[in-house]
Amino acid sequence: MATNLTFLFLALLVSTTLIRVWLGRRHVSYIQSHRNQVPAAFNPSISLDAHQKAADYSSAKTRTALLETVFQAALLAALTVGGGLQLIDDIWRGFLPDQEILRGAAVILSALVVSSLLDLPFDYYRTFVVDQHFGFNKMTPGMYFMDMIKHSIVGLLLGAPLLFAALWLMQGAGDYWWLYLWVVWSVFNLLMLAIYPTFIAPLFNKFSPLADQSLKTRIEALLTKCGFKSQGLFVMDGSTRSSHGNAYFTGFGASKRVVFFDTLLERLNGDEIEAVLAHELGHFKHKHVIKRIALMFLVSFLGLALLGWLVKQEWFYLGLGVNQASPYMALMLFMLVSPVFLFLLRPLMAGYSRKNEFEADEYAATNANADDLVEALVKLYRDNASTLTPDPLHSAFYDSHPPASIRIARLNAFTAR
Repeated sequence: MATNLTFLFLALLVSTTLIRVWLGRRHVSYIQSHRNQVPAAFNPSISLDAHQKAADYSSAKTRTALLETVFQAALLAALTVGGGLQLIDDIWRGFLPDQEILRGAAVILSALVVSSLLDLPFDYYRTFVVDQHFGFNKMTPGMYFMDMIKHSIVGLLLGAPLLFAALWLMQGAGDYWWLYLWVVWSVFNLLMLAIYPTFIAPLFNKFSPLADQSLKTRIEALLTKCGFKSQGLFVMDGSTRSSHGNAYFTGFGASKRVVFFDTLLERLNGDEIEAVLAHELGHFKHKHVIKRIALMFLVSFLGLALLGWLVKQEWFYLGLGVNQASPYMALMLFMLVSPVFLFLLRPLMAGYSRKNEFEADEYAATNANADDLVEALVKLYRDNASTLTPDPLHSAFYDSHPPASIRIARLNAFTAR
């Protein structure tokens, strides 16, 4: 069984990496082949220079992602069948031979730190080479590393108790530890949704109440019309880190907030901002967030139930390069390798997300103005340098939002009806 698992894992790792690389190369080739002509639907609003900038920006990001994909596949192989995790475990066994929970936390945190540090150059390159070259990055290296330190501290403060709870349950809660852990995990995620807007997000960005009274009045009228109650309307200083624009809802229950990037408010007029917000309200009215939370809980339930069985199977450890079975090694191996086994489900999840976007667009077109949403989307595509001509297969596999041309065409058809 162990040999079979090793072969299956390596075969899937190699094949999924090759698929990723093939899709990425297709994407770049398709974008570049359509680089010299703006799609007809966008001709009046987007110049050839802006279209070419988007094509080159998307291509540069994809090429970087391809290198990262190959590197991460090699790193995953090294940590598992290459014996990397076992080496880290052996080192910590020398320091903590009789403290399994503490040793398990140390092994998992060490593996995560090593992976993060090795992946850091790719993220730094994206920010200070790719985004910098195309005029999007506003961060300094000092701000970048300060954010990284803050994220690490917050992640440790929030994640360490959860990790210790998981290891304690795995070691001493009997055969149904996975069910108890699922309850803890679910409560933790709901708690994070509730406290994130008020306590965590402000650690990284400044949030100010929306000052434009005219805009605030029309937004509040739209919220009332759609039956949405929020804790307030806020503007986030996104321009301190990037020139990209966005708007979103955050929080859960009574902690819900409406957040606008300051860059978005600078680019769109009142009608367009209202249409964008109506789209976000469409997600709320169709209960997309609640459905995604429910789906996440279902997937985590099934995953932990599977892990509850795998933790007892010696071949699971031996087949993935670990010769000393332990609950913490089972947890780490499962976190590392499950994305490889689930990779081919990505198009289903992406398709489901695109379906939600179409539903939210239709809601916006009904409760605001479809033409205003089209104008807003075109401006965002242009200013964020989003490609108008993604490869259809790449888009179907990865994109959570519909391609620009299809999305605009559906909105225009809705207006015509």
